[in-house]
Amino acid sequence: MDNTFRISIPTDKDGYVLLQCPLCCCHFKLNISDIESISEIFCPGCGMKSDSYITNEVIELAQAKVINQFEEEIYSIFKGIEKKTRGKMISIKAGEKPKPSPEKPIRNKVEAMDIAYFTCCDKTCKVKNIRKMMGCYCPFCGVKEYEL
Repeated sequence: MDNTFRISIPTDKDGYVLLQCPLCCCHFKLNISDIESISEIFCPGCGMKSDSYITNEVIELAQAKVINQFEEEIYSIFKGIEKKTRGKMISIKAGEKPKPSPEKPIRNKVEAMDIAYFTCCDKTCKVKNIRKMMGCYCPFCGVKEYEL
């Protein structure tokens, strides 16, 4: 059985993908090409760096996929043992095949986010309007911009 799987994270119509800061839970969007070209991201909300900005929705889908794959693997192992021990003095029964956990697809959330332009890096991201009005940190260098 293949022990790898892919999770596709959808982008919005402008090519931005939804991210979430694990420190302050701020949601923001970055262009997929920008994500692939930088080594670290700063949260526009708190200005801190994190190792991962994966949303809870992606984490829940990954966990469901891992559980389903694990249960399928264990079941197939016990089915093999059941066949080998059939008719022997001691036999093992695998029981019913486990029902898979639901794997909810990731939907592109339509959140009202505006494009914020960061002059320091000549790049953009999408943030909620209130964050844009209050000023936010550049996700590329961490400088706080007040007039976006």
